[in-house]
Amino acid sequence: MKPIYICVPYFMGEFNPARAALARHTWRLVTPLLPEAFPTERMGALGQALGAEVAATRAAGNLPVVIVGDCTASIGVVAGLQQTTPDFTLVWYDAHGDFNTHETTPSGFIGGMPLAMLCGRGEQTIMAGAGTGVHPESQVILTDARDLDPGEKEAVAASSLTHLSSVADLLNLSLPDKPIYIHFDSDVLRLSDMSAVNYPAQGGSDLATVEASLARLAQTGRVAAISVTMWNPELDEEGSAEQVVLGLVERLVEQL
Repeated sequence: MKPIYICVPYFMGEFNPARAALARHTWRLVTPLLPEAFPTERMGALGQALGAEVAATRAAGNLPVVIVGDCTASIGVVAGLQQTTPDFTLVWYDAHGDFNTHETTPSGFIGGMPLAMLCGRGEQTIMAGAGTGVHPESQVILTDARDLDPGEKEAVAASSLTHLSSVADLLNLSLPDKPIYIHFDSDVLRLSDMSAVNYPAQGGSDLATVEASLARLAQTGRVAAISVTMWNPELDEEGSAEQVVLGLVERLVEQL
């Protein structure tokens, strides 16, 4: 499969020039005209546009590699995959669980809810706007999630998703025999490797372990899509975060 890089330079439904400026000339930009509406409605419309791009990429026999500003964009990627590759395993790398709902979140931050939304929990406005169906919890592998809110921690423990507290556990996990969608949030890396993130969390995996786990997924030959929640470019004055994350992605793609 030929990798097709797709850039979605938005943060929580708002266009972000700093993220757009990072796009390489070969990348496809998803910048639809969004409605003047509530943020969740804007994110739903953005997800619908992204889903169409992902579906077209998959239908052409190519690999969508989606660079996004926040994890809610994963809902659009799933919408696109469901049109072409409906039965897949979602492997979610993140320092956080993104498994909050309005009932469990202490902050109300929508960016901490997309994995719960994908599993049919909590508010479904973005899901409905993107045209995304609920993804089974049993087909989700959440890795790291070292920084969970109390109610979120209880929800993860009671769910049917697979939670690996260490990225290293992916190296030996028996993976289902089906396509794989990798969602990778840059903040899964330890702060000494990746500090240019909005919501830093102590701990995390070193770069070598993360790279080895991605290589393990690549070796299955079943990776159907990749999305990467990027670093904060405004905190990356020297460009080291960009180098680390895009280096990881490029080495992953080379192995596919």
